[in-house]
Amino acid sequence: MLGVRLLGEGWAVRGTSRRREGLAPIEAAGIEAAVADPERPGTLLDLVGDVAIAYLLLGSAEGDPDAVAAVHGPRLERLLERLVDTPVRGVVYEAVGSAGPELLAAGAEIVRVAARRWHIPVAVVEHPPSDPGEWSVRMAEIAADLLRQPTNPNS
Repeated sequence: MLGVRLLGEGWAVRGTSRRREGLAPIEAAGIEAAVADPERPGTLLDLVGDVAIAYLLLGSAEGDPDAVAAVHGPRLERLLERLVDTPVRGVVYEAVGSAGPELLAAGAEIVRVAARRWHIPVAVVEHPPSDPGEWSVRMAEIAADLLRQPTNPNS
């Protein structure tokens, strides 16, 4: 729903799935689809050459518990370190979902530290998408808010 809303507002949108079979629903919504695995940050970085806002909506990521923990821990840190050298001008991190409150709180802190260290505008979303329509409206507003923030503290 978020991707469709952003498309409707004139954004170019790319959605990802870890598996090829997950691409069809993304494409059916009119969104550019790509395979990327958050356990392998390089697969995500290959896709951000023309991206302004990166949404990291992994709060309900499933799979091996160690892998999920890595996605919200060291893999997230590596991704953020490398995003600094890309055109990405803002990051939205989903800190709510089935991954667990401790893990998501730790991921949120990693994102906030990266924001302070590298002056990356970030938003940490802590409310669940229980009303998908309202949630997608707010998430689209967040993107616009992030783009208005300076990335250089001296600007």
